[in-house]
Amino acid sequence: MEPTADRSAVDRPPADHRERSVDDRIGVLLVNSGTPDSTSTRDVRRFLAGLLGDPRVVELPRWLWWPVLHGIILRTRPFRSARKYRRIWTDQGSPLLVHSEALRTRVTRELGQRVLAPITVEIAMLYARPGVESALQRLRSAGARRILVVPMFPQYSGVSTGAVFDQVTAVLRTWRWLPELRFVSGYHDHPAYLQALKESVLRHRRTEGPAAHLVMAFHGIPQRYFDAGDPYFCFCQKTGRLLAEELGLADGSWTVSFQSRFGPGRWLQPYTDEVIGALPGRGIREVTVISPGFAADCLETLEELAIEARETFLQAGGTRFEYIPALNADDAHARMFADLIGQHLSGWVFAGINAPRPASASVRPARGTLP
Repeated sequence: MEPTADRSAVDRPPADHRERSVDDRIGVLLVNSGTPDSTSTRDVRRFLAGLLGDPRVVELPRWLWWPVLHGIILRTRPFRSARKYRRIWTDQGSPLLVHSEALRTRVTRELGQRVLAPITVEIAMLYARPGVESALQRLRSAGARRILVVPMFPQYSGVSTGAVFDQVTAVLRTWRWLPELRFVSGYHDHPAYLQALKESVLRHRRTEGPAAHLVMAFHGIPQRYFDAGDPYFCFCQKTGRLLAEELGLADGSWTVSFQSRFGPGRWLQPYTDEVIGALPGRGIREVTVISPGFAADCLETLEELAIEARETFLQAGGTRFEYIPALNADDAHARMFADLIGQHLSGWVFAGINAPRPASASVRPARGTLP
């Protein structure tokens, strides 16, 4: 007769076993491209090295690109870029980081009123601080076992959104205990996003008056990326068309354009500087410019559009140039992100989306205060 197994001994954990507690906290990671730590040439060089060294951004063989990047570009471009950053820097620091942190605070507050689950929202930058690795670590330390990654790029592109996926998964490859993971690929036609853009244009019109033409300037990518299958160009065009419809704009009174081309190759067209410079010759001497592809104002909007494009337009014979700020930490922008996040939390939050939040539910306190 076989001896009876001691079931209690089998089920008993080792003496040094410590049970790991798990709560239902959800982590949300908002990711943008980043900004230098300061306007010093050294910090700008460090930022550009990360940005331009990413194979998602520059799709060239490393043996060909590396000597050009480190031997030429990073020896000359940081000095020029640092001067541009000084033109838009604030007392609080980089506009992009300041606006992004304020937006995170508002999104946290908005979600805290809607979601019946503990939730933590963090911000991360692809090529700057706070980085993706440190932000994910903060979510893990907060107890998040479910993480939703939200790239702050409305129009998907492998250059931007794809880079977020690369960095997030590279970090998670080093974790032993992986969280459940969801990833938002874009929101170029989300109704709340379009409504927020519409409200920003109408608000600007009420204070500054309407202009004869609206230019919607998006960041460019090389034409060959689009030819290889990147859908970014199509998403930008759709955003522009839908926004024009929301505003009731007549054909010919608005233009989608692309800015920030880099290097000698062909990029998405039409180019913003050429569009802006040609308008006065067509008899259009008043223009308003908006940049729907940027969640927060940065060098490309505040310097390249609000300063350089203005100079181009006025020198070409224009009389009035208006730049509409990015959505930044606007209330409608925070509501849009809360809507988007709420939709992607389906199944993780079984009840309570858009419902009043009970006093007993907890949400991690936001860092900092609202501006």
